[in-house]
Amino acid sequence: MVSPSQKPSVYSNMAALGKYGGHCIQKNSRFLLSNLEQLWGHRSFGWTPALRQQAAEANKESTETIVIPRKKTWSNVAVLEALASTVSKDPTAYHYQFQDDSYLSPRTTYELKLFALSQEAGRSAAKYFVNTNPKFFTKDFAEPHIPCLMPETVSLLLEEVSEEALKERIHLRKVTAAIDMYDQLLQAGTAVSMETSHELLDLICFFGDSDPVEGEELQMEDSEEFRMVKKKTKFNQPSNLQCTWKDDNNAERIFNLLPERDTRCYSALIRGMVKYGAYDKALSMFTEMLNNRLTGDVHIFNALISVTPKIQNTREKKWDLILELLTQMSQQKVQPNLLTFNTVLKCLSQCGPTAKTVALSILTEMKAIGIAPSLATYTYILWTFFKTASCAERNTDILQEMMLELEGTSFTCQDPDDIYFFGSAIKICLQSKDLELGYKVQSLVEVGENWRLLGDSFESSIYFGRFFSLLCQMEHIDVVLKWYARHVPSLFYPNSQGLRDLMQALDTDDRLDFLPAVWKEIQSLRHVHRPNLLEELISLMARDKHSPEVQESFAMCALEIKNVYESASRAKYNPTWSSMSLSNITTLLLRANKTQQAWDMLKLFKANNKVPSDDLLEDFLSVCRSDSSPQRAVELVQLSASFCLQSTQRLATRALAEFDLTEEQRAILSELESAGEPAN
Repeated sequence: MVSPSQKPSVYSNMAALGKYGGHCIQKNSRFLLSNLEQLWGHRSFGWTPALRQQAAEANKESTETIVIPRKKTWSNVAVLEALASTVSKDPTAYHYQFQDDSYLSPRTTYELKLFALSQEAGRSAAKYFVNTNPKFFTKDFAEPHIPCLMPETVSLLLEEVSEEALKERIHLRKVTAAIDMYDQLLQAGTAVSMETSHELLDLICFFGDSDPVEGEELQMEDSEEFRMVKKKTKFNQPSNLQCTWKDDNNAERIFNLLPERDTRCYSALIRGMVKYGAYDKALSMFTEMLNNRLTGDVHIFNALISVTPKIQNTREKKWDLILELLTQMSQQKVQPNLLTFNTVLKCLSQCGPTAKTVALSILTEMKAIGIAPSLATYTYILWTFFKTASCAERNTDILQEMMLELEGTSFTCQDPDDIYFFGSAIKICLQSKDLELGYKVQSLVEVGENWRLLGDSFESSIYFGRFFSLLCQMEHIDVVLKWYARHVPSLFYPNSQGLRDLMQALDTDDRLDFLPAVWKEIQSLRHVHRPNLLEELISLMARDKHSPEVQESFAMCALEIKNVYESASRAKYNPTWSSMSLSNITTLLLRANKTQQAWDMLKLFKANNKVPSDDLLEDFLSVCRSDSSPQRAVELVQLSASFCLQSTQRLATRALAEFDLTEEQRAILSELESAGEPAN
């Protein structure tokens, strides 16, 4: 038993003994390893001097190639990237931006856009409140500091008349205030530097001589209204966007007040005129610049080339103007960039048959001067060669060569029209029914982050809708279902046409037992208000007879569809009953031995002014016979007589022959039979 006072000394002795023992073991191990190395060096085991030299060189190389870094620099998101690499994407989950709020779970493309815009509107409102009331948001709780969460400087700090105050107003995008400050500087006799004058002209021409709307951070071309007008407007038609460039506005006035005007001044003014619809005036300003013996820059030529289809009306004049601008560009030794070639190809796609002979030579010229094409480059070439569906059906060699060249390439967005490539390519695959080519396009989408170039939710849904339609037409149904589970709802939401294609694929491969699952998808995707889709679904269910289990599942779907039709009075867009839908649902219920529900369906014919078919009444009479229900058979014949059907006599005759009837029932049927006989 050791007392507490003795424990420290005992522990110290034990530690000393352990330290001495470890030192002896380390010393002896070093001695042993040294002797083993010497012994190994003396014993050659039959090695020749040449082999010893090769072994020594190999050992030397192995020791030289191993370099252990003393410090490795990691990125700020290295831990997040490592964690992300350990998990895969869940195809059954909604987009990550909707996972914080279970209510925001979109089921259609419209809801996806609506919820996304709602979230962005909330962020914009919050940002506006923070920026307009910065005194309430002075504490910074974020570690590390996150600048975008703090109020932005939107108020003017410099009030004196100076060039620094002018720069501040330009930086804060205060167009009117910047113009006033510039005028005050001129009145005070203060010279404004050329660099500041350039920035002021850029500001005025970019925002069209007016202050931007509060919170506006995007160009006019990025607005939803502009994109819709752009899609509906062809190059050879006048644009629906009116010219908003005013004559003798502040941009032109300041331009004329400049003591000297260089290329950048002309560039700002010409690009502003192009942006706001003054195309002829921009071309005149370009001519004035040439008369002043100034050399244009690449931005001037890109802007003018982009509006050549709107300046000229005929295809020949369009191409002649493009050639003239390119010739002047070459004479002035202005180096073209990617947007120059893309703009030429885009305009060329509107120049008729001559475009095909020139487009490929332009692509070759791009590569010759070391400019790598972007996806928009290939998009314009596709638009040139595949203007109609018949072009895609005849030949897809151009797209085949493109996919062979682009295979395995990861792209970044370099042109606003890069997002249209995949949609255009998969459209050609769908028109030509080329499944192998469609798989190549999809493989390119999956390379790196190329999926980001599918565009917004609308463009992305168009691409996946076309790809899924191609699969439904050309692929086996099991593969189609795998792709469906992989893409829905994480990547897109099928529309009614996509679900119709899926049902046709199930019909082609004789897998109609999956139709109840399709009905669940119709409910989930909220397409129950589309009568054509519902009628096609129940028509496929009622067309053939199946096993009892399948018929039971079909009947359950039919009852749910019936509830959808019956709720038409409480909803605005629900479908209305048709003779086909009533007949098919009644048939499905009869095959599942749900006689009472089928009889209720027959009553709906009268209520909705519809007439049942003769075959349906014959089938119902057969069910009554199997159920030994003579009273229901009599009521069925009476129902047929109320519709004044010609099959009433035949039904009455059959009922008299096949059923064990009472005298009263027989008298009723005999009367109906005689009433249905044709008069002599």
